[in-house]
Amino acid sequence: MIETASTAPLVRLCHHRWAIPILAELHRTDGAKFVTLVNRLGLSRDALSRTLETLMVQGWVVKNPGYGHPLRPEYVLTPAGMLLGDGALGVFRVLQESGLEEPGLRKWTLPVIYALACGAERFSELLSLEGITGRALTLTLKDLEDSGLVLREVRPTRPPTSVYRLRGEAKPLAGWGAELVRGLEAALKS
Repeated sequence: MIETASTAPLVRLCHHRWAIPILAELHRTDGAKFVTLVNRLGLSRDALSRTLETLMVQGWVVKNPGYGHPLRPEYVLTPAGMLLGDGALGVFRVLQESGLEEPGLRKWTLPVIYALACGAERFSELLSLEGITGRALTLTLKDLEDSGLVLREVRPTRPPTSVYRLRGEAKPLAGWGAELVRGLEAALKS
């Protein structure tokens, strides 16, 4: 069974599609301007504004207090946000390299992959993720199966049961997801 206490911060982080890419880019570049983030990540100004606002409320991103010079970044990671940087960058790079950004940046993808890596394998076990509905879990598992990240096995029991396992392609993503969870736990303690 998965620990919901360890997955809850990951669920909240993944609630915004662009949170991990923004954290990764700010970590990679030691801060960035608003327009630079829009151009590098290819997202809308509204999506960036909403996600930055959420990341600032959570205490992971701050407007640069020394901003004013054209060469200084406008947004930087806080000390707590820096604890998330390596994990976010690792997750984002794996998704880019494997061409799985579309399904990988969806709200429930990383929490479900992390839960599977922690030993959950049945639908009912995965339903213990904070806030997930049966429909959302069904759609996420279908997307992960179609993307080749999860293998579904139907066991010949009465009634038949399905178990889900990570495929080899998902292991690097699960590893970086675990790094991100460790960073979240450290950030929440600080």
